Amino acid sequence: MESARKGLTRATLSLFEHAPYPLQHTLDYMGDPGLLGPDSVSWQVLADPAAFVGGLRGLLIQAAHPEVVAGVEHHSRYRDDPLGRLSRTSAYVTATTFGAMPEVENAVQQVKRIHRIVKGESSRGVPYDATDPGHAAWVHNALTESFLVAHQAFGGIRLMPDEADRFVEEQTRIGALLGADPMPINRGALSHWVGTHPDVAPSPELTEVIEFLTNPPLSPAIRVGYAVLLEAAVATLPQRLTETLGVRPKPGAETLGRAGASSLRWALGYSPSWALALRRCGAEIPRDLFRQVPEERLGRAS
Repeated sequence: MESARKGLTRATLSLFEHAPYPLQHTLDYMGDPGLLGPDSVSWQVLADPAAFVGGLRGLLIQAAHPEVVAGVEHHSRYRDDPLGRLSRTSAYVTATTFGAMPEVENAVQQVKRIHRIVKGESSRGVPYDATDPGHAAWVHNALTESFLVAHQAFGGIRLMPDEADRFVEEQTRIGALLGADPMPINRGALSHWVGTHPDVAPSPELTEVIEFLTNPPLSPAIRVGYAVLLEAAVATLPQRLTETLGVRPKPGAETLGRAGASSLRWALGYSPSWALALRRCGAEIPRDLFRQVPEERLGRAS
């Protein structure tokens, strides 16, 4: 069993080793709580392996906006370097969630530099600009709502209603750094905003992204687990979005998703980035939640 656990851990972490680990120097900022702090709900939610499902769900939803997905298609190298993009996105989420303020600010500035050149026109003839507050809001809100939905469906500890609302409010602090507007501040308003957004529509770029997400260039062993998580993400989408995306929930996908997330918690535990952030803040570290030694990540690429 221990050999199987280590194998699953190595296989999973290898997907995120294509960008520098963003908290390599976080212990240089002892006492800095970062943007959210140790009492936040976000640290718990984003440290749970159910966040993998949330990330995939967020990508699916983001692709349903023709202008946003056109920006991805025209300016991203996700086909040529999918694991690099995955690693960089993961690094951004890790830095803004668990980082000290200098690490948060550095991650945000990197994204802003990239966004300045992401401009063009979608297939339906509408201009897009990654710095547009509405486009930034779609990306941010889709991801926030997806992390929350995935956590409630597949997380180890389900949030109470007030905790779910706190998570949404906390995440608006991150979205504000990239100029996202509007950002609903509770779970009900957020789900309604995402589920009824007037710009959602099919597009050629959407078709390309869905094809890539459903058939990524992964090894056969990893592809099996990935498929379980992707189908779990699809199973939690509202009907309007599944119709726009052209995907269909499969019977038993949520049950398999819970088993998949549980297996990842058994193998990985909660993210060591949470433990590092707690240590930086001088907060108590609940050792039973962590399988990986936090210090092993310092100075490494993942």
